[in-house]
Amino acid sequence: MDGHRHQGRDPHTGAAFQERGRHQREHAEAGVTKKTLYDRFGSKEQIVVEYLAARDERWRAFLAPCLDAAGPEPAARVLAVFDASRAWAAEHGSKGCSMVNAHAEISDPAHPALPVITGQKQWMLALFTDLAGDIAPEGADRLGRTLMLLHEGALVAHGLGVFADPIGRAREEARALLAAAEGSAAER
Repeated sequence: MDGHRHQGRDPHTGAAFQERGRHQREHAEAGVTKKTLYDRFGSKEQIVVEYLAARDERWRAFLAPCLDAAGPEPAARVLAVFDASRAWAAEHGSKGCSMVNAHAEISDPAHPALPVITGQKQWMLALFTDLAGDIAPEGADRLGRTLMLLHEGALVAHGLGVFADPIGRAREEARALLAAAEGSAAER
């Protein structure tokens, strides 16, 4: 069948992965037999790859207009990432980050989904580091990593329901961190 890649973009399959994990009843949610699903993708592993790649594409498409709407001010753009994550979580459920959840289920270091997972997280780190460079050029790497840790920790805490509004709390911590970084950069 042509277009195997597009088969993984089915929102019903994605909902099954997010709600029940990648090994449980994804074929039922997709409305096909397990054999048909595997025949179309080639393997269970490829289904995971396609789902995560599609999820990453949707996240990037969701985030782009949020960054544009924040305008050119670097701190506002950083905070827009947290705002977008909060809106994404409200729209897509409370199970946390699909990449983190998938990584928790994958034990094989050669699994073909690992490059998708790490690629998405590397992209996020690069985004935070680039934005941090506009605020504190000399400390961009450190500030970018700290922002990434705040963001990722918030996503995990959100998925676990540890406390109310962890993404909002992380946003406020990021705002304070950015204000301090801007203050330090202005003093130089």
